Amino acid sequence: MDEPHLIVVRHGATAWSEAGQHTSHTDLGLTAGGLAEAQRLRAWLQTRNPAQVWVSPLRRARETAEACGYPHGQTVNELHEWDYGEYEGLTTPQIQERCPGWSVFQHGGAGAQGETPEQVARRIDSLVDRVLASPGLPVLAFAHGHLLRALAARWMELPIAAGERLALNSGSIGLLGLRHGRRTVLGWNIRHPE
Repeated sequence: MDEPHLIVVRHGATAWSEAGQHTSHTDLGLTAGGLAEAQRLRAWLQTRNPAQVWVSPLRRARETAEACGYPHGQTVNELHEWDYGEYEGLTTPQIQERCPGWSVFQHGGAGAQGETPEQVARRIDSLVDRVLASPGLPVLAFAHGHLLRALAARWMELPIAAGERLALNSGSIGLLGLRHGRRTVLGWNIRHPE
């Protein structure tokens, strides 16, 4: 198998993720089930020997990193979840009552705080550049569903909207690397790595 440049881990489940509520800056911890999801990844991740460990500043990502055996990862603010603005705490059906056909990848957040797809793409592109310039690999990053799906799209040099087509369950892994010199998704939505 090709060696990944970047291993991404979506945090384990929270009460809001289980309910389908959009969670950016609301700083929730993991549920017992979310902690179990993270612990299930630990043995495989411990065999990866990452050169760097990056963690979103939010509690759910930090708790996932700790449960996976990485309590001292570097906080990287660019890994913060997409800011949904006025849509914080709402489910997709609730948002679509206000904005029919809404998708975060197409429309972004709402209000002054809500991030646009273009803003998120700029933030992610700086992360991709940092990974590609990293002196050691792989980089291991603990973050959030929408952010990591957008990151995979930008890794493949696709519009951020392509992230809408990449499901990423809580407590799952994605592997991003190079194949024949092209940025590629090597594995995605892996819940039980071997």
